[in-house]
Amino acid sequence: MATMNDNHAAQRATLHYIHDPLCGWCYAAAPLVEAARQVPGLAVQWHAGGMMAGAARRTITPQWRDYVMPHDQRIAALTGQPIGAAYFDGLLRDLTAVMDSEPPITAMLAAEALHPGSGGLDMLHRLQTAHYAQGRRIADLDVLRALATEAGWDTAAFDGAYAQVQGAATQQHIERSRQLLRTVGGQGFPTLVLQAADGTQQGQDLSPWLGRPGPWQEHLKQWMAAQPTQSGQADGLAMVCMPGEGCGPL
Repeated sequence: MATMNDNHAAQRATLHYIHDPLCGWCYAAAPLVEAARQVPGLAVQWHAGGMMAGAARRTITPQWRDYVMPHDQRIAALTGQPIGAAYFDGLLRDLTAVMDSEPPITAMLAAEALHPGSGGLDMLHRLQTAHYAQGRRIADLDVLRALATEAGWDTAAFDGAYAQVQGAATQQHIERSRQLLRTVGGQGFPTLVLQAADGTQQGQDLSPWLGRPGPWQEHLKQWMAAQPTQSGQADGLAMVCMPGEGCGPL
């Protein structure tokens, strides 16, 4: 899950998704990621960058709430993604809540270990829903365990996998994801890059597609159909964080 050129990615078309579980514009892009997962022959490879991990972790403050609310409201209006009262009037008013990307990334890695190829993104969907729609504290281990249980996964197996990837393994994944972000010239989250089976790479501007998962999926299918005729060296890579406003810690 760390490099653009591992053997798995080199053998098939791949959409690399550099993101963070606490990134609001990644939640805006979630329907696009889900649509991409349904494109035959296209792998979706995720890379979690730890936007609010380590020294960047923080507790909720009134100032933080005032900063993120307009962005979150715009996300809901632009994409239709549900952002609930439990988030706006609950979590964002809980001055004891910790915003820390590392535990949910560990949960994604644990889920991927239990269900290779699907578990990480399935967990991300549950994390984003829990955070934005339900106002739950996804940096708390008891919430992460509950999400695994709600997914129907064996709790003991999840606990074991979580313990295996907690700490150094998660931090190494975050560092590799950040290195990948730098390599492709990205400025923040989300960054998406299509990589063809021959290694050709193309950054994706998400601005035209937010709130339009159907046309985005057709765009990907057309790209896939064109792959047998493509050759040559990798193109320059571009990224997009969010339309018109740059990248922000949402």
